[in-house]
Amino acid sequence: MTQRTRRNPFEDRARRRIAGSGRPRFTLRPMAAVAEVQRRRNPRAELARITVEGPAGRPRLVRGGQGGSTALRSPAQRVAQRIRVETPAMLVLAVPDLAEGRLSRFDRQILGAARLIADTAQGGVCVLCPPGLDEQAQTMLGDAGADRLCILPTDPADPERFASDIVAWVKQSGAAHLLLPESPDGADLARRVVAEGAFDFLGGIQAFSTRNVIAPCRASRRERVLTTLPIVMTLEEDRAAPYAGVAHDICQVDHVADTGAVGRVRLGAAMAADPASLPLAEAPFVAAAGNGVTDFTAFAAMVRALGATPGASRVVCDAGLMPRATQVGASGTVLDAVCYLAMGISGAPQHLQGIGRVEHIVAVNTDLHAAMIGRAGLAIIADAQEVMPALTDLLNQKGSNA
Repeated sequence: MTQRTRRNPFEDRARRRIAGSGRPRFTLRPMAAVAEVQRRRNPRAELARITVEGPAGRPRLVRGGQGGSTALRSPAQRVAQRIRVETPAMLVLAVPDLAEGRLSRFDRQILGAARLIADTAQGGVCVLCPPGLDEQAQTMLGDAGADRLCILPTDPADPERFASDIVAWVKQSGAAHLLLPESPDGADLARRVVAEGAFDFLGGIQAFSTRNVIAPCRASRRERVLTTLPIVMTLEEDRAAPYAGVAHDICQVDHVADTGAVGRVRLGAAMAADPASLPLAEAPFVAAAGNGVTDFTAFAAMVRALGATPGASRVVCDAGLMPRATQVGASGTVLDAVCYLAMGISGAPQHLQGIGRVEHIVAVNTDLHAAMIGRAGLAIIADAQEVMPALTDLLNQKGSNA
């Protein structure tokens, strides 16, 4: 008969049990490493040990054991990390639209493409813009990858004179490339610059890289491929990624002397259209109602006070509470708006597909865990029936005081 001691499974189970928990919890580690009293894990401390700061200032998790014991840096320390290009080997010019003095998503893509070209030869990116740009917008240009800023003393309402100043600046600075968006204003300005300066040009680029560019030609039946980048280029939207690296320190450079040329064309002021009559695909600001909205009279009053274009979720349109033309989502209209206000919308997958291109999303919902709350940049956990009249009264009060 052997003298081996038999294991007691009840004692093993008792030793594996983690003390201090309400529900029975057991460890799966080897028995030799199991102590009678164990300390609970600190998940926050473990997260801090493997968190490092990425190249764009965003926290990254390194799980290979070489994690960062370095704490995340404060915003003031991140500002000091800005890249400064003293003497660029080449210069790439960019002329964003800067509608209402702000960078749009399309403008950031143009600056990202310019930064991509400049980084291939240790160059710099210079932004050409008319006067009236505030300090905050200049800082945003540095965040988008620009190194230099040249403010041309020309009224954008005179496109011929503005194009003449751009041509003079291109020749004076010896810039290698000039990038503009293929937007109504950017496309017109680019062709005026090319006509006056006799530069190489490729417009409406749909495939962009530092090695070649591709644009349709002959009524889009063929493609034109250039392996050498032309001097002036216009890009279609979503053909280049915005710059996501470390922000650059932008400095202002002296503008070229005014050419004095007086153009024959004057652009009038843009006429504001009725937001209620705008198509959803073209509206810059959309306020939509979901299943959480029951008072559509208050919703309509809020939309009028905001100056927004009304929208709705599929559930509301199926119920006949809003017209089918106002439906937002993959099965309705895909938005390209600047701001989207979701009132009482939980955020179905097909609805989230319709707002994938929106820059800023504000959500009002009573469910903290709704998908729309996670997608929104600003979330208000409240009942939409209480928020709508309060917001309308506040807007009317500010309007009367003004």
